[in-house]
Amino acid sequence: MSTANRPVHLDEPAWVRRLLLAVSLGFLALFLLLPLAVVFSEALKKGWELYAEALIEPDALAAIRLTLLVAAIAVPLNLALGVAAAWAITKFQFRGKQALVTLIDLPFSVSPVVAGLIYVLLFGAHGWLGPLLKAYDLKVVYAVPGVVLATLFVTFPFIARELIPLMQAQGSEEEQAALTLGASGWQMFRRVTLPNIKWGLLYGVILCNARAMGEFGAVSVVSGHVRGLTNTIPLHVEILYNEYAYQASFAVASVLALLALVTLVLKSVVEWRSGRQLKDQALPSEFPGAAPLQLKAAG
Repeated sequence: MSTANRPVHLDEPAWVRRLLLAVSLGFLALFLLLPLAVVFSEALKKGWELYAEALIEPDALAAIRLTLLVAAIAVPLNLALGVAAAWAITKFQFRGKQALVTLIDLPFSVSPVVAGLIYVLLFGAHGWLGPLLKAYDLKVVYAVPGVVLATLFVTFPFIARELIPLMQAQGSEEEQAALTLGASGWQMFRRVTLPNIKWGLLYGVILCNARAMGEFGAVSVVSGHVRGLTNTIPLHVEILYNEYAYQASFAVASVLALLALVTLVLKSVVEWRSGRQLKDQALPSEFPGAAPLQLKAAG
């Protein structure tokens, strides 16, 4: 945008822009970069040998395996449920539609600790379904199934909430055209809907996976903190820290930090690709009246 066409409210003095930028960068450095640097500094404080030893310790390996297992179960299930919920909300009109939208947002408003307690009250030994589970020798709470259920609850909204506004903005004209041309439901989804939502879908999967691996509150309630069995990486870090094994706790925490950095890189790539896709779909620049008309229509 040229200076002549720039809105008046964007013509702040240079010192205001520099001050806002300095405050933003200072906040990021203090509350994000500095803690991240401390984690890796403390993890490597006593050398690479002790760092590697803390990671290959049996309980640490069990926590890493369980974290990856829970994410491998929760993310695909949330993928299927999120796509189904977004499809139902954006493509159909039915009673209780707003209630369904509210329920999708429920994990955002309920404390993860409360969510874990709900599962204890449902599936615990003295819970509503406890006697039935005991009769069939099934264990949910203080076992891997409870960890998976708690993770599913707290991560459910991420994929659905990424897809709902995207699919609402796209409308259903292309799907209707595909059906008119004789496409089946699966062909319509695979060749029309999925290409249009793929970047939003991938973005939601990345966020869902990050939350699944880093969840603490709900998992802490239902896991029972059984070493080598129900401890995920965050729970194992807490146990090591409480036992004053600081170097080992920071070493295991660095694994989560590395996963967070990988997630950040993937998130940035998806944002760049999705932005590029939107740019490619825009009207060509040789039509000078296109952009103003688009902005006016959007307004």
